[in-house]
Amino acid sequence: MKRTLYLKFLIAYLLFGIFGFIMVATFVSNMTFEHCRRAKAENLYSEATLIANTYAADLYNSETSLETVYRQLAALSKYMNGADVWIVNPSGRLVIDSAHMIDQNEEIIVDGFDPTITAGSYYTIGNFWGYFPEDVLSVFAPITANYKVQAYVIIHMPVSTIKKEADEYLNISYLMLLVMFLLSLIILIFFTELVYIPLRRITIATEQYASGNMDYEFSVESEDEMGYLAASLSYMAGEIARQEEDQKKFVANVSHDFRSPLTSIRGYLEAMLDGTIPPEMYEKYLKIVLNETERLTKLTNGLLTLNNLNARGMLLERTDFDINQVIRNTAASFEMTCRDKTIAIELVLTDDKMLVNADMTKIQQVLYNLLDNAIKFSHHDSVIKIETTEKRSKVFVSVKDSGIGIPKEDQKMVWERFYKSDASRGKDKKGTGLGLSIVKEIIKAHGENINCISTVGVGTEFIFSIPKAKSMDQGEEI
Repeated sequence: MKRTLYLKFLIAYLLFGIFGFIMVATFVSNMTFEHCRRAKAENLYSEATLIANTYAADLYNSETSLETVYRQLAALSKYMNGADVWIVNPSGRLVIDSAHMIDQNEEIIVDGFDPTITAGSYYTIGNFWGYFPEDVLSVFAPITANYKVQAYVIIHMPVSTIKKEADEYLNISYLMLLVMFLLSLIILIFFTELVYIPLRRITIATEQYASGNMDYEFSVESEDEMGYLAASLSYMAGEIARQEEDQKKFVANVSHDFRSPLTSIRGYLEAMLDGTIPPEMYEKYLKIVLNETERLTKLTNGLLTLNNLNARGMLLERTDFDINQVIRNTAASFEMTCRDKTIAIELVLTDDKMLVNADMTKIQQVLYNLLDNAIKFSHHDSVIKIETTEKRSKVFVSVKDSGIGIPKEDQKMVWERFYKSDASRGKDKKGTGLGLSIVKEIIKAHGENINCISTVGVGTEFIFSIPKAKSMDQGEEI
């Protein structure tokens, strides 16, 4: 049987009640009785000492009569809840008994009477040498006259009376235990509602997610750590589901983008081998095969780049470099491509030299991808503008073309891997759909942002930020 957390709490709750009852019934019961016995003995001894020093002393000093002392002791006996008050001679003869008047001719002797039975204490418990049918608590107080012990004041209290008083105190302990048990029941109910039920929901949700059911929905209406845990788990499941969906799309896109050029390469090569394509046409189709292999190479390199960029703990080789010079060099690398399409690149750079702090190689790759996209989707005889602006401690780089533009509904998805808008599919035959994903990851790794502003038929502008070198700020302050 599976032991749940709730079952453990129930067992602990029941054990608390059982052990609590055992503690009260044994240890607390004995402690209460011992306390009552000592307290009663002290009170009775105080009364016995008072009697010995007053009424009994007057009797033995012949200052009062035996009958008067009896009446006084009888009244005190009622005051002490029916305790028997005796005056006994050292020989064991009973002189006065508060329970009844002793006739002068009647001689009552306590056989075996020995006042030293208390053994240094002032009370003893027993049947008083067989005189009582039950155990009694007896306290002794000597009566002295003329520097001699004349007799003893002895007060007897039945142990059953003390036990009854202790039981009354014990009932209070049982009542307190019951109250504590009920209070702990309230705590258990609160635990069930506030902890166990939400935790059970979270456990069920975790089992569902572990089995692959990422669409399982649950909620915990709480604003404490339990609610935060539930929200975090739900968010985690959503992220895993999204990543799984992205992974499926990724595999589908990779399969499609690899299968298409491989199919073309295989088809052309088989056609050459079986004679469908005559030898004089080989050069044309071999160029097509070469272009397809270049496309596969670009796709593979792009995937490797993205994999490295997404790796945790990626190290950037940050240095101070002139972003203006990097822009000039990148633009110069597209000279032949621009000449073929009669496209001009206009550079509007802030200052002759602008130092930034970043990974120069990766920023150069960002510029290359953005400029490559701009040239691909620009019309003939158009202008591409690259501009830098400085604001506070950052430099903003803009790459703007006057090409076909990106539809509004596609602008948020241009950063996704392998994504190509419908307008670009007919234009960019060799694209892999990874360029902007690589750009996004590089800028993100630098802790910066990149934005896209585009209008269909007008053009597209990409703007990204890059931190300015501290030496630039220090130079301005000087």
